[in-house]
Amino acid sequence: MKLIGAGLPRTGTLSQKVALEILGLAPCYHMVNVLADLDQAQCWRAAFEGDADWAQIFGEHQATVDWPGAYFYRELMDAYPEAKVLLSVRDGERWAHSMRDTIWGVLYRDILIHDLSSARAKVDARWAGYIELMRSMWERSGLMPGGIESTPEAMAEAMERFCDEVKRTVPPDRLLVWSVTDGWGPLCEFLELPVPDMPFPHLNDTSQFVERVVDGALLALQEWRAQEQATVSAR
Repeated sequence: MKLIGAGLPRTGTLSQKVALEILGLAPCYHMVNVLADLDQAQCWRAAFEGDADWAQIFGEHQATVDWPGAYFYRELMDAYPEAKVLLSVRDGERWAHSMRDTIWGVLYRDILIHDLSSARAKVDARWAGYIELMRSMWERSGLMPGGIESTPEAMAEAMERFCDEVKRTVPPDRLLVWSVTDGWGPLCEFLELPVPDMPFPHLNDTSQFVERVVDGALLALQEWRAQEQATVSAR
């Protein structure tokens, strides 16, 4: 592990993943790994309960960004003492509103992706376990103060407190505070790597997050319906 991403989701972490892999820190672990293989949530549950097996989780990954890795940035700093730490930042108010349309929305808000996620959880035990783990992690993190009662203002303040905590915790020579708008320059200097001859990748995290939740729920519900119909036909 060469780089630990302490930046929160909704701070351009998917762009970070792609950028780091372009720079040679590949593969880079991200929440998309968990969404693609929900069995991995069991390993993260063990870590959440104090029994982490980082070698099993990360394998050959050279970097990690986004949740759930960022939740464990302190533990990962101890496990990988040579790894540098990247704190991606964003305006707190914009972060909070992005969260409420995506992650907080899935967990608590009365919107379509919440309804679809809840429906999937009723027919997909792995998804139910993943959602319960995410809810537990976010609630313990303090980044959604009050859970369903969280306000955008409270979430923005919590995000800023988190970033201040990372800055106090990580030694300055090991930390880069960075925004995706900063592009390649500071990131490459920090990692002591040449700047690629291509534009910095900018991916739409929000769109891809919603698509993964919606598409995954619809597929799971279709599979459940097909099984129900097959059971009825077999009677």
